[in-house]
Amino acid sequence: MKNKLLIAAFCCFLKSYGQKTEKVFLDKNDPSHECYTAILPDKSPVVGYLVLIPGFGETAERVMQQTDLPLRCAEKGILTIIPTLTGGVMSFGVDNSSQKSLTAIIEDASKKFNLAARQFYIGGFSIGGSAAVKYAEIALSGNFKNKPAAIFAIDPPLDFERFYNSAQRDLRLSAGSQPNQENVYMVGRIEQVMGGKPVDALKSYHAISPYSYSDTEQKAIKSLVNIPIRLYSEPDVNWWIENRNADFSAMNVLDGSAMVNELRRLGNRQAELILTENKGYRKPDNKRHPHSWSIVDSEGLIGWLLGNKG
Repeated sequence: MKNKLLIAAFCCFLKSYGQKTEKVFLDKNDPSHECYTAILPDKSPVVGYLVLIPGFGETAERVMQQTDLPLRCAEKGILTIIPTLTGGVMSFGVDNSSQKSLTAIIEDASKKFNLAARQFYIGGFSIGGSAAVKYAEIALSGNFKNKPAAIFAIDPPLDFERFYNSAQRDLRLSAGSQPNQENVYMVGRIEQVMGGKPVDALKSYHAISPYSYSDTEQKAIKSLVNIPIRLYSEPDVNWWIENRNADFSAMNVLDGSAMVNELRRLGNRQAELILTENKGYRKPDNKRHPHSWSIVDSEGLIGWLLGNKG
């Protein structure tokens, strides 16, 4: 009942903008996961489609509250797909089951909306951005029907060895005080996904992470050498120190800058790191947070997407 009420409220919200939407369930018996929301453009024909992956714990409704990107895409003739993967809103995004689910959703949407001949773009926020990069790596290195023409990710964690070690450091430094509960959870979740700690399962961290600083063979990113990719971050380190007792070692921009640097050194001149300042605010109360959807200029991003024809 709760899910149905959320969907109804979401549809009313979009109708207030005059926007056509459709909710599609791959498993009609379970509306909590493996489904997607399609935000349909008024223009005909559709010029392309964007798979936009939510952050950890985010619903499609939450995404639409935080960013106008799907609405602006619709105005430009781009159909947006917001997926909920097989693990629900707590899907880890980069693991095998999440990626299989994402592939199934993309294939279903492509067939349902007759998108095979249209330009395909993929992006996401936070771990949704991690999932987008991971999908592109797999799709571009394999025999996938749906290969993206461009990728973007908004402040994504990419190197889960770094993520794990920074979370563990936070727990160590919190001795005698209340630790950050997100880091407590993520330490356990990463160990579960990777099959252990980095010291015991480093090959798994290299295989599953979209990028690994310690992987000197650069296996994960080699398939991205010829594709346009944008990573967005707002590196307000003083905000993190003052509000989260965190520093650069805990910030996702560390992964993004290293990955873009390595891609450019491998020959990808279309790899970009977009850094912003004082744009990170979360709705509905516009509370300051540099790890936010709002750091992206929707019009600028859409112009970049449409400029990349694959």
